[in-house]
Amino acid sequence: MLVFLRHKIAFLATPKTGTTAVEMALKSRAEIVFSKNRKHITALRYANKIAPFLEDTFGVRPASVAVMREPVDQIRSWYKYRSQQRLDGTKLSTKGISFDQFVREVVSDDPPERAQIGRQFNFLTDGKTRVMADHIFAYEAQEAFLMFLSEHLQHPVEIAPKNVSPKVDAPLDPATLALLREVRAEDFMLYETVMSMGGHLQAT
Repeated sequence: MLVFLRHKIAFLATPKTGTTAVEMALKSRAEIVFSKNRKHITALRYANKIAPFLEDTFGVRPASVAVMREPVDQIRSWYKYRSQQRLDGTKLSTKGISFDQFVREVVSDDPPERAQIGRQFNFLTDGKTRVMADHIFAYEAQEAFLMFLSEHLQHPVEIAPKNVSPKVDAPLDPATLALLREVRAEDFMLYETVMSMGGHLQAT
């Protein structure tokens, strides 16, 4: 998470949405940087804990900004990321299993460690019905996201790809996709809402 006190925005790092690239491009401009184990602070925790602290300490309550990726692509990114060689032989490795199997593990009642990846819906909302991030941009709407950052930071923002997952063939069976859409219907609904708003959902 990056906090820009002077410009009154806070970037929340939704996992597997290009957050490393944003961090590398903008962390030198942020007054506060949460990294490593504290990097992925949820919108709910930010709203309930971090934002009140910033307001009490600095007199500023930065608006939270996050990115959401199409749910299948986000899970596919996890699958590819965990197929890299450095994870070979560990419980996190997806080497040797299909993407179809990985998705079924992700939505199972007791997923193995490699399939414990969390949910974008839970990261961006209160886990029920309330969206907690002030601004959510679709990962696929990069131009709108970069324009927003450029305008608010008062500086042209360009982001170079970082931490790119290895290329892996990852098709998904229609039946597995149907299961995923059923089990994680809230994720798909939230993403579709963001896209219906032109790729930028602003909480009211």
